[in-house]
Amino acid sequence: MNIIGNIIKSAIDLTQKLSPEASPSQNQKEVLKNLLGKAKDTAFGKFYNFGEILESDAIQKSFAEQVPYFDYKKINEAWWQQLHDGNTNVTWPKNPDYYALSSGTTGKTSKRIPVTQDMVDSIKSAGIAQIIALSQFDLPPSFFGKGILMLGSSTDLIEKDNHLEGEISGIGASNIPTWFRGYYKPGGDIAQIEDWDERVKKIAEKAKDWDIGAISGIPSWIELMLHNVIAFNKLQNIHEIWPNLEVYISGGVAFGPYEKSFNALLGRPITIIDTYLASEGFIAFQARPETDAMQLVTDGGIYFEFVPFKPEYINQDGSLVPHAPSLTMAEVELNKDYVLIISTVSGTWRYIIGDTIEFTDIERAEIKITGRTKFFLNTVGSQLSVNKLDDAVKNLEATFNIKIKEYTICAKRYDGEFYHSWYLGIDDAIATSGSLAQTLDDFLKKANKNYRVARSKALKGVKVEVVPTWVFYDWNAANKKKGGQVKMERVMNEEKFAEWETFVNSC
Repeated sequence: MNIIGNIIKSAIDLTQKLSPEASPSQNQKEVLKNLLGKAKDTAFGKFYNFGEILESDAIQKSFAEQVPYFDYKKINEAWWQQLHDGNTNVTWPKNPDYYALSSGTTGKTSKRIPVTQDMVDSIKSAGIAQIIALSQFDLPPSFFGKGILMLGSSTDLIEKDNHLEGEISGIGASNIPTWFRGYYKPGGDIAQIEDWDERVKKIAEKAKDWDIGAISGIPSWIELMLHNVIAFNKLQNIHEIWPNLEVYISGGVAFGPYEKSFNALLGRPITIIDTYLASEGFIAFQARPETDAMQLVTDGGIYFEFVPFKPEYINQDGSLVPHAPSLTMAEVELNKDYVLIISTVSGTWRYIIGDTIEFTDIERAEIKITGRTKFFLNTVGSQLSVNKLDDAVKNLEATFNIKIKEYTICAKRYDGEFYHSWYLGIDDAIATSGSLAQTLDDFLKKANKNYRVARSKALKGVKVEVVPTWVFYDWNAANKKKGGQVKMERVMNEEKFAEWETFVNSC
């Protein structure tokens, strides 16, 4: 029996029992007070009268009334640009230690999002909370002594002026706690390799030397890595080389579309745990096995607000209208879509992160990501969120016994009429594109009333093109880079879709 694993699991169980139960709503009030108190003497805090807000009898309400919403463009141009110009104490005390580079899934150029030491500490605390929550899952004590393979972006951060720059996964991996380094794979030397293909090659070469219990990363890149390890070592499945692999910690995108192809790489089922780590912070993680929903980290460095996801509150570009009402943790309702707003210890204030969520359990602050404000397909009133598109793709997989690892869609005009134009990444032998289109259409008509209405009016039909999965990966590599936080755009506007189709035709 693994002595170290038993000791670690016992310590986790004890910590879980001793941890006091706290109300997420009360946690959030304290987080907001701490944020405002620490930032009240910054340029941002003075401009928006944080000192006055702190004296209010209704701090959450006063904060919402006095501080406007910000997206990246707005806060960067109005405030963060001052940091780039050499000013200090702008939206958070002193200067950020890091900048997370993120082009997201919609931007053409990299965003530079401040990451302070306070945020690094917040991410560490959330990571420890997630490890503690593992005691809720049915895992053998030996698991807690195994290695954890974290596949993110390179930890070889760019030194610039008085800070470092890189993707958030690289920043996080370069700040792992000392006690964790013995479990962390692929280790510092390999993690620093900038070229993703070279890094994965080294992982494949070293795989036989590691006893891996868990892997973490974005599903598409994890799958590619596993394929490489299996091929290099001439295996049938990944459990032949890592027999103690018990957990996959997914993040970045919904795991559903990858489930079938991912499971095909395993020798036996493992536990899938979802996380919500963004460039702006560690937002949520799955804390118990009874659900695949994730628990918001309500006692860390992030204050959350929730704007009802209604057409009257959302501009065409995904931004919010100024008067859109925000709700606190105490005011939300179950099973309703909300635009997620965050304020953080990195000096991000009332920031539209771009995701929509719904609450599945308010008492536990558990949520599911339902889509992106810019990926909400509503050009002709169809009102399809990404989770509905994912469900339609999973139905295709079940109906035709195929694997669909990637897809993208656009409401595109053909001869003046709108069609939903799909591209599916499929490597199996398949039915005709017409059959796929009909099945997608039928499923969405049954699943979504607004789509059914749109199909009877402005939305004339569905078109499907099938391409090899590697085309999606090459698109990401050409437009951004492999690995890290890079994700495929699920919904494109017509301009971006034209670029995509030109790329596909060149392959």
